[in-house]
Amino acid sequence: MTDQLPMPLQTGCEPSSSCDSRREFLGTAVAAVAMALTGCGKLSKEEFLQHNFRELSKDEVQTIIARLESEYKAKYGKTVKVGTEPAMPGVIFGYALDLSRCIGCRRCVHACVKENNQSRNPEIQWIRVLEMDKEEGVNLQHADQYYDPAEVPREGHFYMPVQCQQCKKPPCVKVCPVGATWREKDGIVVVDYNWCIGCRYCMAACPYGARHFNWGEPGLTPAEVNPDTHYLGNRPRPKGVVEKCTFCVQRTRKGLYPACVEICPTGSRKFGNLLDAKSEIRQVLEHKRVFKLKEDLNTQPNFFYFYGV
Repeated sequence: MTDQLPMPLQTGCEPSSSCDSRREFLGTAVAAVAMALTGCGKLSKEEFLQHNFRELSKDEVQTIIARLESEYKAKYGKTVKVGTEPAMPGVIFGYALDLSRCIGCRRCVHACVKENNQSRNPEIQWIRVLEMDKEEGVNLQHADQYYDPAEVPREGHFYMPVQCQQCKKPPCVKVCPVGATWREKDGIVVVDYNWCIGCRYCMAACPYGARHFNWGEPGLTPAEVNPDTHYLGNRPRPKGVVEKCTFCVQRTRKGLYPACVEICPTGSRKFGNLLDAKSEIRQVLEHKRVFKLKEDLNTQPNFFYFYGV
């Protein structure tokens, strides 16, 4: 047995007219098979044969971004900016959530949907808020994701939001057969949606249920589309790919908080640079009772839970 993952198909041809013809034929055939197997929507040959985002030259990136922005403008009737901001040097993002303050209002869920261009019909939610019994403690087997009381917080209960944990050792990355997902230098695990084949191995491997399959074209109206996007984050996704929380990469790489942090009415959510000894996130980790979800799996998440009071 070997841990080596299958690599994208290579023909070994030197550039020539015959090689180009062979590659064109091969690309068209492979794209057709991929669409049949994954159920993806329309995908051009150019999009299917596009290199992984990590391998693109600056000129190739500019060409792809121009094409995407043109497509989005035609589809939604508004200018959509697709950013490509890289990870900032000297930054590893960390997140901490205060379980003693969270009231289960789900404002974070809906702010995330709005910010990240998630499908509305059907609605895809990257954040799940679990209601738990205080007597049981943190017990995922007795958690209720679909609670619906008249008011929250409900007496005798507490609330635990769960989303992508941005693991240092992400099992989802290890199982991807085409290298469509990886961990960036700032700790964010991203997905190249043009490279994703929709096999959903990553969904099966994620122990946090943090990845979601896009079964259809996102049901977004022009008014609902957030035009400030990132290629590896919240740009509108095609049908048939897996998507997830990216710590609002389109915001955080510009020095802003994630949308869920900004909307939280109780200040339960803390976010910052783990490498900055003076940051709020570091103060939380050093002075509060902190734990990691499913720590025994050794995924080493950069998402922490703590009790502030």
